Amino acid sequence: MPRAHSTRSGSGDRHGRGLRSPVTGPDLPALHSRAELFDLIVGSTAEYLRDIWPDELASATFEVAALPAEISSTNGIDRWHVDTAVRRVTLYRLPIERLARIQRGDETQRRMVVESCVFRAVAELLGKDPWDLAPERFRHL
Repeated sequence: MPRAHSTRSGSGDRHGRGLRSPVTGPDLPALHSRAELFDLIVGSTAEYLRDIWPDELASATFEVAALPAEISSTNGIDRWHVDTAVRRVTLYRLPIERLARIQRGDETQRRMVVESCVFRAVAELLGKDPWDLAPERFRHL
């Protein structure tokens, strides 16, 4: 039989013990979930590209969704969607993370995969090659 949930008001705690402190304590940085880290990588990469292409990306918006609304049987699962009419780039977190075969615990590889998807989506939005978005970044002296 399902249990009824209490609707009592007060401090919002479940067992009358008060609010809980963070698991990491006051001296350690807060833990981030994979979703939060994904959002941070997308945001920092988008800002990097906005700095390089300020006029072209001034009105562009970036969104993160867990999955695409529909899955095409012919093309597989999309990693991102670009709507050029409203200048919106939507990145799909789960397909990017799960289908990239990222080694467990390899945060550098995870960051590179996410950044690569942001670059390719922005290139699609601007009608450019991804390598042309930041050519100086990839030029080695």
